[in-house]
Amino acid sequence: MCNRSYGRSSCAKRTRFDQQFDEEFGPSEVASTPRFIDILDQLDTKVESLRKEALLLRDQKDFLAMSVDLLKNNEYLTGLNENERDEINCYVQRISNRLGTVELNVCTVRDHAQEDSLHHVNSLIDMIISSADPVMSRQKCQQFLNACSTTDTSVYSDIDPTTVYTDKKFESALLGCTLDDQKTIKKRLQALLVYLTQQTIVH
Repeated sequence: MCNRSYGRSSCAKRTRFDQQFDEEFGPSEVASTPRFIDILDQLDTKVESLRKEALLLRDQKDFLAMSVDLLKNNEYLTGLNENERDEINCYVQRISNRLGTVELNVCTVRDHAQEDSLHHVNSLIDMIISSADPVMSRQKCQQFLNACSTTDTSVYSDIDPTTVYTDKKFESALLGCTLDDQKTIKKRLQALLVYLTQQTIVH
């Protein structure tokens, strides 16, 4: 006899999704409120794990995009002849276009002021990337990174933050960003500083 409880017949053909659900959470039939809550708790944990994995992938994409932008403005290109420069620029553009086909979007809830602050921060960082002076860029990047650190009390717990030189304009914009955005900005600046330091050593 078919069991028609819970609004559907147990005789109905089980789909691949039903089987996968059972493997992940146990039998899909929910017989009690505690069982229902348990499944929701598991779902909540898996959703949070998915967000973290997506954020890591987004960070990787941002790093690759930043690397492409930096190479576009690399001084090495100025020493090439026109044909070589065009060939390399075309190659860089192909990589950039392929990267653009990867869409990773983990939404951070922001109000209008936080959106403006994030845009201001990104504009200031873009100025570093497009600068032709690697030494000045590295110094400015370090000041930006110092601003990120002074907003994190765990970094300067035993040091007076006022003794750490920061870019006040950047720090003001950074403080207007969400905590998630502040963490992402700090990671971006750390990667940028490593690259700019290497460029400074080369020169």
